Amino acid sequence: MQPPLSRNRNYQLLWGSRMLSGFGLSSAGIAFPLLVLTTTGSAAESGVVLGTIAASQLAAGLPAGVLADRWNRKYIMVGCEAMLAAAAASLVVAITRHALTIPHIIVVAAVIGICGSLFEPTESASLPNLVQDRQVSTALAMNYARSSLGHLAGTSAGGFLFAVGRAVPFVADMFGHAAACSALMFLHIPAPAARPQPAGNLRSEMLDGLRWVWQQRIIRVLAICALVLNFFFTAFYLVIIVLARRRGIPSGEIGVMAAMLGAGGVAGSLLAPYLHNKLSPFTSIASVFWVLTALTPTAVFIYSGYLMGALFFGIALLPPTANTTILTRQLLTTPDHLRGRLSGVIGLIVGAAAAIGPMLGGILIEVLPGTQAVLVCAAGIAAVTAVITVNPTLRHFPRLGSADDDQTPIAVAET
Repeated sequence: MQPPLSRNRNYQLLWGSRMLSGFGLSSAGIAFPLLVLTTTGSAAESGVVLGTIAASQLAAGLPAGVLADRWNRKYIMVGCEAMLAAAAASLVVAITRHALTIPHIIVVAAVIGICGSLFEPTESASLPNLVQDRQVSTALAMNYARSSLGHLAGTSAGGFLFAVGRAVPFVADMFGHAAACSALMFLHIPAPAARPQPAGNLRSEMLDGLRWVWQQRIIRVLAICALVLNFFFTAFYLVIIVLARRRGIPSGEIGVMAAMLGAGGVAGSLLAPYLHNKLSPFTSIASVFWVLTALTPTAVFIYSGYLMGALFFGIALLPPTANTTILTRQLLTTPDHLRGRLSGVIGLIVGAAAAIGPMLGGILIEVLPGTQAVLVCAAGIAAVTAVITVNPTLRHFPRLGSADDDQTPIAVAET
């Protein structure tokens, strides 16, 4: 019997270590383009560095899921934090010795992407072994709150730290990962039921994982809809930032806009356990789409950064509840030896939308007036919302443990 989350030593170790790590990564993330600009003056090279993080994370996504199912999960997480600490330390040394080069920065960016793609499915797959089944939804919601808090605090601090000194954000990043690595050394993950031995090579196991995920009807429908929604929303976000600049909104207010998105995520994460228990699964999922469909077109009429920030806050409130509902079911109905691959596939889908969506946003804002670009993104969101609303699979999304909960076939499909 696991203790409450507040007294669950292993969960608290994992949560706290990821909070430190996330703060450091967000602080370094905002400093990366600034570092490249001060080193070379090239905005294009800044884009290459940030693109390297996304590209390496995508490329490593599927193999990372397989490795999370093959290897000792504690060792994976400790190793990732150690590598990230070493990568940050290498930047600090290069900066202080005035020996920093763009290839060096690109290598560090690749390490960040690969470690991120490996750590996330490993942590997700480990969670049901650290907490009771009834605590999984609350633990997931608290993880979303942690991510939002770390991103909000790290992004806010990164620019200030860079102003103090070019190496300072990366010193903070290095210490954050070193502390996280030390904490994870004391983590104990209870051993799951015996896992089947790997049945083939890495490629065949990746294909097995993809095939298994695709065979789960609910997961398949949600993955396709989430891909489309994230694609249009990330395009919308870039369009709004560019439109705000064109409308003369001060940079400080644009910063508030971005911060309010994170603040909404924190508030939504705190509400998620309550809403998860009160709303039906279909309502908790569909409400995200309904709210986005209602709110995104109103951006056409907003000329204040603070009002746009309020809009972003509202947009960010409900996704944590939907994610909690979806991932709770996925983790508890997926065999332990497939959880890493499940998380890897989901991460790949989300990452692909995050990487491609801004490209669409950039094209739209270049070829269309700003208001029309907003409306194109809003129309795409409305279209996928209509699909979600009428889809019979999602309308009958069962609660875990209900008479309609089709857990057995999912387990049988693997055995």
